Amino acid sequence: MNEIFLLKLGEIILKGSNKRQFENKLRQNIRRRMKPYGNFDVYILQSTVYVEPQDEEADVEGAWEACKSIFGVNSICRCRPCEKNMDAIFEAVEAYLGDELDCAASFKVESKRSDKQFPMSSIAISQEIGGRLAEAHPNVAVDVHHPAYTVYVEVRDLSAYVHGPALPGAGGLPTGVGGRAMCLLSGGIDSPVSAYMMAKRGVEIESVHFFSYPYTSQLAKDKVLELARLVTRYSGKMTVNIVSFTEIQEAIRDNCPEEYFTLIMRRFMMEISQRLAREDGCGALVTGENLGQVASQTMEAMTVTGAVVNMPIFMPLVGMDKEEIVTIARKIGTLETSILPYEDCCTVFTPKHPKTKPTLGQVIHAERNLDREALITRALESVEKIKVAYHDEPLL
Repeated sequence: MNEIFLLKLGEIILKGSNKRQFENKLRQNIRRRMKPYGNFDVYILQSTVYVEPQDEEADVEGAWEACKSIFGVNSICRCRPCEKNMDAIFEAVEAYLGDELDCAASFKVESKRSDKQFPMSSIAISQEIGGRLAEAHPNVAVDVHHPAYTVYVEVRDLSAYVHGPALPGAGGLPTGVGGRAMCLLSGGIDSPVSAYMMAKRGVEIESVHFFSYPYTSQLAKDKVLELARLVTRYSGKMTVNIVSFTEIQEAIRDNCPEEYFTLIMRRFMMEISQRLAREDGCGALVTGENLGQVASQTMEAMTVTGAVVNMPIFMPLVGMDKEEIVTIARKIGTLETSILPYEDCCTVFTPKHPKTKPTLGQVIHAERNLDREALITRALESVEKIKVAYHDEPLL
Protein backbone atom coordinates (compact mmCIF):
# COMPACT_ATOMS: atom_id res chain seq x y z
CA MET A 1 0.00 0.00 0.00
CA ASN A 2 1.14 3.55 -0.71
CA GLU A 3 2.15 6.11 1.89
CA ILE A 4 -0.65 8.40 3.08
CA PHE A 5 -0.99 11.32 5.49
CA LEU A 6 -3.02 11.38 8.70
CA LEU A 7 -4.02 14.86 9.85
CA LYS A 8 -5.41 14.93 13.39
CA LEU A 9 -8.07 17.53 14.22
CA GLY A 10 -7.50 20.12 16.93
CA GLU A 11 -10.20 22.15 18.69
CA ILE A 12 -12.73 21.16 16.02
CA ILE A 13 -13.45 18.06 18.11
CA LEU A 14 -14.90 20.34 20.82
CA LYS A 15 -17.54 21.89 18.56
CA GLY A 16 -20.37 19.54 19.52
CA SER A 17 -23.35 19.63 17.16
CA ASN A 18 -21.49 22.09 14.88
CA LYS A 19 -18.55 19.75 14.40
CA ARG A 20 -19.70 18.52 10.99
CA GLN A 21 -19.78 22.07 9.62
CA PHE A 22 -16.16 22.64 10.67
CA GLU A 23 -15.06 19.26 9.31
CA ASN A 24 -16.69 19.93 5.94
CA LYS A 25 -14.96 23.29 5.64
CA LEU A 26 -11.61 21.77 6.57
CA ARG A 27 -12.03 19.01 3.99
CA GLN A 28 -12.84 21.60 1.30
CA ASN A 29 -9.77 23.64 2.25
CA ILE A 30 -7.48 20.61 2.16
CA ARG A 31 -8.81 19.46 -1.21
CA ARG A 32 -8.21 22.93 -2.63
CA ARG A 33 -4.69 23.06 -1.18
CA MET A 34 -3.86 19.63 -2.65
CA LYS A 35 -4.89 20.53 -6.22
CA PRO A 36 -1.49 21.94 -7.28
CA TYR A 37 0.15 18.67 -6.28
CA GLY A 38 -1.92 16.16 -8.21
CA ASN A 39 -4.76 13.78 -7.50
CA PHE A 40 -5.39 13.18 -3.78
CA ASP A 41 -8.40 11.69 -2.02
CA VAL A 42 -9.33 13.57 1.16
CA TYR A 43 -11.79 12.12 3.67
CA ILE A 44 -12.47 12.32 7.41
CA LEU A 45 -13.04 9.42 9.80
CA GLN A 46 -12.85 9.37 13.60
CA SER A 47 -11.63 12.99 13.91
CA THR A 48 -8.77 12.34 11.50
CA VAL A 49 -8.30 13.58 7.95
CA TYR A 50 -6.89 11.03 5.51
CA VAL A 51 -4.94 12.47 2.56
CA GLU A 52 -4.20 9.70 0.07
CA PRO A 53 -2.36 10.05 -3.27
CA GLN A 54 -4.30 8.40 -6.07
CA ASP A 55 -1.55 7.86 -8.63
CA GLU A 56 2.22 7.87 -9.12
CA GLU A 57 2.18 11.39 -10.61
CA ALA A 58 1.08 12.97 -7.32
CA ASP A 59 3.69 15.29 -5.79
CA VAL A 60 3.76 13.72 -2.32
CA GLU A 61 6.57 15.94 -0.98
CA GLY A 62 4.87 19.16 -2.11
CA ALA A 63 1.56 18.03 -0.64
CA TRP A 64 3.25 17.14 2.66
CA GLU A 65 4.73 20.62 2.95
CA ALA A 66 1.34 22.16 2.20
CA CYS A 67 -0.31 20.11 4.95
CA LYS A 68 1.95 21.79 7.54
CA SER A 69 0.24 25.16 6.97
CA ILE A 70 -3.45 24.20 6.93
CA PHE A 71 -5.40 25.69 9.82
CA GLY A 72 -7.68 23.33 11.73
CA VAL A 73 -5.09 20.54 11.98
CA ASN A 74 -3.38 19.78 15.29
CA SER A 75 -0.74 17.26 14.16
CA ILE A 76 0.33 15.53 10.95
CA CYS A 77 2.13 12.31 10.17
CA ARG A 78 3.13 10.24 7.17
CA CYS A 79 2.14 6.61 7.55
CA ARG A 80 1.97 3.23 5.85
CA PRO A 81 -1.44 1.51 5.80
CA CYS A 82 -1.59 -2.27 6.03
CA GLU A 83 -3.99 -5.13 6.72
CA LYS A 84 -5.33 -5.48 10.26
CA ASN A 85 -3.35 -8.49 11.41
CA MET A 86 -0.15 -8.70 13.45
CA ASP A 87 2.02 -10.16 10.68
CA ALA A 88 1.04 -7.39 8.26
CA ILE A 89 1.57 -4.72 10.91
CA PHE A 90 5.04 -6.01 11.78
CA GLU A 91 6.02 -6.24 8.11
CA ALA A 92 4.80 -2.67 7.52
CA VAL A 93 6.83 -1.38 10.48
CA GLU A 94 9.94 -3.15 9.23
CA ALA A 95 9.55 -1.92 5.66
CA TYR A 96 8.53 1.63 6.53
CA LEU A 97 10.39 2.41 9.76
CA GLY A 98 13.15 -0.20 9.98
CA ASP A 99 15.96 2.11 8.83
CA GLU A 100 14.97 4.79 11.35
CA LEU A 101 14.84 2.19 14.11
CA ASP A 102 18.38 1.05 13.28
CA CYS A 103 19.62 4.62 13.78
CA ALA A 104 17.99 4.99 17.22
CA ALA A 105 19.56 4.15 20.57
CA SER A 106 16.24 2.96 22.03
CA PHE A 107 12.59 2.58 21.09
CA LYS A 108 9.10 1.73 22.23
CA VAL A 109 5.82 0.92 20.50
CA GLU A 110 2.69 2.92 21.23
CA SER A 111 -0.61 1.59 19.91
CA LYS A 112 -4.15 2.86 19.57
CA ARG A 113 -7.08 0.58 18.75
CA SER A 114 -9.95 2.68 17.36
CA ASP A 115 -11.54 -0.42 15.83
CA LYS A 116 -12.96 -2.13 18.90
CA GLN A 117 -13.68 -5.26 16.86
CA PHE A 118 -9.96 -5.96 16.61
CA PRO A 119 -9.26 -8.88 18.97
CA MET A 120 -6.17 -7.47 20.72
CA SER A 121 -6.02 -4.53 23.12
CA SER A 122 -3.74 -1.53 22.55
CA ILE A 123 -1.32 -2.77 25.21
CA ALA A 124 -1.23 -6.24 23.70
CA ILE A 125 -0.50 -4.82 20.23
CA SER A 126 2.39 -2.77 21.61
CA GLN A 127 3.81 -5.77 23.46
CA GLU A 128 3.56 -8.08 20.47
CA ILE A 129 5.04 -5.68 17.91
CA GLY A 130 7.64 -4.41 20.41
CA GLY A 131 8.80 -7.97 21.10
CA ARG A 132 9.18 -8.77 17.42
CA LEU A 133 11.08 -5.53 16.78
CA ALA A 134 13.41 -6.20 19.70
CA GLU A 135 14.36 -9.53 18.11
CA ALA A 136 14.77 -7.98 14.67
CA HIS A 137 16.88 -5.06 15.97
CA PRO A 138 18.99 -6.49 18.82
CA ASN A 139 21.28 -3.43 18.90
CA VAL A 140 18.38 -1.07 19.71
CA ALA A 141 17.36 -1.07 23.35
CA VAL A 142 13.74 -1.14 24.52
CA ASP A 143 12.91 1.88 26.69
CA VAL A 144 9.22 2.42 27.43
CA HIS A 145 9.83 5.55 29.54
CA HIS A 146 12.30 7.72 27.60
CA PRO A 147 12.74 6.19 24.14
CA ALA A 148 14.85 7.86 21.46
CA TYR A 149 12.28 6.74 18.87
CA THR A 150 8.62 5.75 19.09
CA VAL A 151 6.82 3.47 16.66
CA TYR A 152 3.10 4.21 16.45
CA VAL A 153 0.48 1.64 15.45
CA GLU A 154 -3.12 2.71 14.89
CA VAL A 155 -5.78 0.10 14.20
CA ARG A 156 -8.65 2.00 12.60
CA ASP A 157 -11.86 1.19 10.74
CA LEU A 158 -10.38 0.78 7.26
CA SER A 159 -6.83 -0.43 7.92
CA ALA A 160 -3.99 -0.47 10.37
CA TYR A 161 -1.49 2.38 10.07
CA VAL A 162 2.14 2.56 11.20
CA HIS A 163 4.16 5.73 11.53
CA GLY A 164 6.91 7.52 13.40
CA PRO A 165 6.51 10.63 15.58
CA ALA A 166 3.96 13.18 14.34
CA LEU A 167 4.76 16.82 13.56
CA PRO A 168 2.79 19.79 14.89
CA GLY A 169 0.07 21.06 12.59
CA ALA A 170 -0.84 24.72 12.04
CA GLY A 171 -3.56 24.56 14.72
CA GLY A 172 -6.46 26.99 14.87
CA LEU A 173 -9.73 26.70 12.96
CA PRO A 174 -10.37 26.06 9.24
CA THR A 175 -10.12 29.20 7.15
CA GLY A 176 -13.59 30.51 6.34
CA VAL A 177 -15.54 29.38 9.40
CA GLY A 178 -14.99 32.73 11.16
CA GLY A 179 -16.23 35.07 8.44
CA ARG A 180 -14.20 37.57 6.41
CA ALA A 181 -12.13 40.57 7.50
CA MET A 182 -10.14 43.33 5.84
CA CYS A 183 -6.53 43.63 7.07
CA LEU A 184 -4.66 46.93 6.82
CA LEU A 185 -1.41 45.62 5.37
CA SER A 186 1.72 47.76 5.56
CA GLY A 187 5.26 46.80 4.69
CA GLY A 188 6.27 46.31 8.32
CA ILE A 189 6.64 43.30 10.58
CA ASP A 190 3.35 43.55 12.47
CA SER A 191 0.51 43.59 9.94
CA PRO A 192 1.38 40.32 8.13
CA VAL A 193 1.54 38.63 11.53
CA SER A 194 -1.86 40.06 12.45
CA ALA A 195 -3.32 38.69 9.19
CA TYR A 196 -1.86 35.27 9.99
CA MET A 197 -3.22 35.37 13.54
CA MET A 198 -6.78 36.12 12.40
CA ALA A 199 -6.60 33.53 9.63
CA LYS A 200 -5.64 31.03 12.33
CA ARG A 201 -9.00 31.75 14.00
CA GLY A 202 -10.84 30.74 10.84
CA VAL A 203 -11.15 34.23 9.32
CA GLU A 204 -10.87 34.63 5.56
CA ILE A 205 -8.53 37.55 4.94
CA GLU A 206 -8.69 40.33 2.36
CA SER A 207 -6.27 43.25 2.61
CA VAL A 208 -5.79 46.92 1.83
CA HIS A 209 -2.54 48.78 1.30
CA PHE A 210 -2.08 52.55 1.04
CA PHE A 211 0.45 53.55 -1.62
CA SER A 212 1.93 57.05 -1.81
CA TYR A 213 3.75 57.37 -5.12
CA PRO A 214 6.19 59.09 -5.69
CA TYR A 215 7.02 59.29 -1.96
CA THR A 216 7.06 55.49 -1.85
CA SER A 217 8.51 53.35 -4.63
CA GLN A 218 7.28 50.48 -6.78
CA LEU A 219 9.59 48.30 -4.70
CA ALA A 220 7.59 49.24 -1.59
CA LYS A 221 4.40 48.15 -3.35
CA ASP A 222 6.01 44.91 -4.53
CA LYS A 223 7.21 44.27 -0.97
CA VAL A 224 3.63 44.41 0.35
CA LEU A 225 2.36 42.13 -2.42
CA GLU A 226 5.13 39.67 -1.59
CA LEU A 227 4.17 39.79 2.11
CA ALA A 228 0.56 39.07 1.12
CA ARG A 229 1.75 36.14 -1.02
CA LEU A 230 3.69 34.70 1.91
CA VAL A 231 0.65 35.01 4.21
CA THR A 232 -1.51 33.11 1.69
CA ARG A 233 0.53 30.00 2.45
CA TYR A 234 -1.65 29.87 5.58
CA SER A 235 -4.70 32.00 4.79
CA GLY A 236 -5.39 30.89 1.24
CA LYS A 237 -5.64 33.29 -1.70
CA MET A 238 -6.52 36.93 -1.01
CA THR A 239 -7.24 40.18 -2.83
CA VAL A 240 -4.99 43.14 -2.06
CA ASN A 241 -6.70 46.51 -2.51
CA ILE A 242 -4.04 49.09 -3.44
CA VAL A 243 -5.26 52.61 -2.59
CA SER A 244 -3.56 55.73 -3.95
CA PHE A 245 -2.97 57.79 -0.81
CA THR A 246 -0.75 60.62 -2.06
CA GLU A 247 -3.47 63.26 -2.45
CA ILE A 248 -4.78 62.65 1.06
CA GLN A 249 -1.35 62.87 2.66
CA GLU A 250 -0.53 66.08 0.81
CA ALA A 251 -3.86 67.57 1.85
CA ILE A 252 -3.14 66.69 5.48
CA ARG A 253 0.34 68.23 5.21
CA ASP A 254 -1.04 71.46 3.74
CA ASN A 255 -4.11 71.91 5.96
CA CYS A 256 -3.54 70.31 9.38
CA PRO A 257 -1.30 70.91 12.41
CA GLU A 258 1.85 68.80 12.18
CA GLU A 259 1.41 66.97 15.51
CA TYR A 260 -1.86 65.48 14.21
CA PHE A 261 -0.56 64.28 10.80
CA THR A 262 -0.32 60.58 11.69
CA LEU A 263 -3.62 60.48 13.60
CA ILE A 264 -5.58 62.10 10.76
CA MET A 265 -3.85 59.89 8.20
CA ARG A 266 -4.86 56.77 10.13
CA ARG A 267 -8.45 58.00 10.43
CA PHE A 268 -8.61 58.21 6.63
CA MET A 269 -7.11 54.73 6.36
CA MET A 270 -9.69 53.28 8.72
CA GLU A 271 -12.66 54.87 6.96
CA ILE A 272 -11.48 53.87 3.48
CA SER A 273 -10.77 50.33 4.72
CA GLN A 274 -14.26 50.06 6.19
CA ARG A 275 -15.87 51.06 2.89
CA LEU A 276 -13.78 48.52 1.00
CA ALA A 277 -14.58 45.91 3.64
CA ARG A 278 -18.31 46.41 3.23
CA GLU A 279 -18.01 46.17 -0.56
CA ASP A 280 -16.12 42.87 -0.23
CA GLY A 281 -18.45 41.32 2.35
CA CYS A 282 -16.07 41.67 5.29
CA GLY A 283 -17.45 42.04 8.79
CA ALA A 284 -14.39 43.47 10.57
CA LEU A 285 -11.09 45.28 10.15
CA VAL A 286 -7.74 43.82 11.24
CA THR A 287 -4.76 45.95 12.21
CA GLY A 288 -1.25 45.24 13.45
CA GLU A 289 -1.49 47.78 16.25
CA ASN A 290 0.44 47.07 19.43
CA LEU A 291 -0.33 49.11 22.53
CA GLY A 292 2.38 51.67 23.27
CA GLN A 293 4.69 50.63 20.43
CA VAL A 294 4.59 54.00 18.64
CA ALA A 295 2.98 57.39 19.28
CA SER A 296 -0.13 56.56 17.24
CA GLN A 297 -0.74 53.39 19.28
CA THR A 298 -1.49 54.83 22.69
CA MET A 299 -4.90 54.05 24.11
CA GLU A 300 -6.07 57.61 23.41
CA ALA A 301 -4.73 57.60 19.85
CA MET A 302 -6.35 54.25 19.01
CA THR A 303 -9.66 55.53 20.39
CA VAL A 304 -9.49 58.54 18.07
CA THR A 305 -8.51 56.60 14.95
CA GLY A 306 -11.12 53.91 15.56
CA ALA A 307 -13.91 56.46 16.07
CA VAL A 308 -14.48 56.89 12.31
CA VAL A 309 -15.67 53.28 11.82
CA ASN A 310 -18.59 51.32 13.20
CA MET A 311 -17.48 47.75 12.57
CA PRO A 312 -15.30 45.61 14.85
CA ILE A 313 -11.56 46.27 14.79
CA PHE A 314 -9.49 43.18 15.61
CA MET A 315 -5.98 43.82 16.99
CA PRO A 316 -4.50 40.36 17.59
CA LEU A 317 -1.05 41.77 18.50
CA VAL A 318 -2.20 44.48 20.88
CA GLY A 319 -0.80 42.85 24.04
CA MET A 320 2.35 41.25 22.60
CA ASP A 321 5.89 42.52 22.96
CA LYS A 322 8.01 43.01 19.86
CA GLU A 323 10.07 39.87 20.34
CA GLU A 324 6.92 37.74 20.37
CA ILE A 325 5.78 39.32 17.12
CA VAL A 326 9.20 38.88 15.51
CA THR A 327 9.23 35.20 16.54
CA ILE A 328 5.94 34.60 14.74
CA ALA A 329 7.08 36.59 11.68
CA ARG A 330 10.19 34.42 11.49
CA LYS A 331 8.12 31.25 11.87
CA ILE A 332 5.71 32.13 9.04
CA GLY A 333 8.46 33.37 6.73
CA THR A 334 7.56 37.07 6.48
CA LEU A 335 10.33 38.62 8.59
CA GLU A 336 13.07 38.78 5.95
CA THR A 337 10.73 40.54 3.53
CA SER A 338 9.32 42.88 6.18
CA ILE A 339 12.76 44.24 7.10
CA LEU A 340 13.72 45.11 3.51
CA PRO A 341 14.44 48.88 3.38
CA TYR A 342 11.48 49.92 1.23
CA GLU A 343 9.44 52.37 3.28
CA ASP A 344 5.64 52.57 3.21
CA CYS A 345 3.35 55.60 3.38
CA CYS A 346 3.35 55.65 7.18
CA THR A 347 6.86 57.11 7.06
CA VAL A 348 5.81 60.03 4.82
CA PHE A 349 5.39 63.43 6.53
CA THR A 350 6.01 61.96 9.98
CA PRO A 351 5.64 64.69 12.65
CA LYS A 352 8.65 65.52 14.83
CA HIS A 353 6.49 65.69 17.96
CA PRO A 354 3.33 63.60 17.42
CA LYS A 355 0.34 63.99 19.69
CA THR A 356 0.21 60.95 21.97
CA LYS A 357 -2.87 61.71 24.09
CA PRO A 358 -5.35 63.35 21.75
CA THR A 359 -9.06 63.82 22.31
CA LEU A 360 -11.60 63.23 19.58
CA GLY A 361 -12.61 66.88 19.67
CA GLN A 362 -9.03 68.03 19.13
CA VAL A 363 -8.56 65.80 16.10
CA ILE A 364 -11.88 66.75 14.51
CA HIS A 365 -10.91 70.39 14.94
CA ALA A 366 -7.47 69.74 13.44
CA GLU A 367 -8.95 68.21 10.27
CA ARG A 368 -11.71 70.82 9.84
CA ASN A 369 -10.16 72.30 6.67
CA LEU A 370 -10.21 68.97 4.82
CA ASP A 371 -12.98 67.89 2.45
CA ARG A 372 -12.97 64.37 3.84
CA GLU A 373 -15.72 62.96 1.66
CA ALA A 374 -14.23 64.24 -1.59
CA LEU A 375 -10.78 62.93 -0.70
CA ILE A 376 -12.15 59.52 0.27
CA THR A 377 -14.27 59.28 -2.88
CA ARG A 378 -11.29 59.98 -5.14
CA ALA A 379 -9.14 57.50 -3.23
CA LEU A 380 -11.76 54.79 -3.66
CA GLU A 381 -11.93 55.52 -7.38
CA SER A 382 -8.19 54.80 -7.58
CA VAL A 383 -8.33 51.33 -6.02
CA GLU A 384 -6.39 48.60 -7.82
CA LYS A 385 -7.42 45.06 -6.89
CA ILE A 386 -4.66 42.47 -7.15
CA LYS A 387 -5.32 38.78 -6.51
CA VAL A 388 -2.49 36.99 -4.73
CA ALA A 389 -1.83 33.28 -4.15
CA TYR A 390 1.08 31.40 -2.63
CA HIS A 391 2.03 29.66 -5.88
CA ASP A 392 2.49 32.98 -7.71
CA GLU A 393 6.03 33.93 -8.64
CA PRO A 394 7.81 35.84 -5.81
CA LEU A 395 8.05 39.56 -6.49
CA LEU A 396 11.32 40.18 -4.60
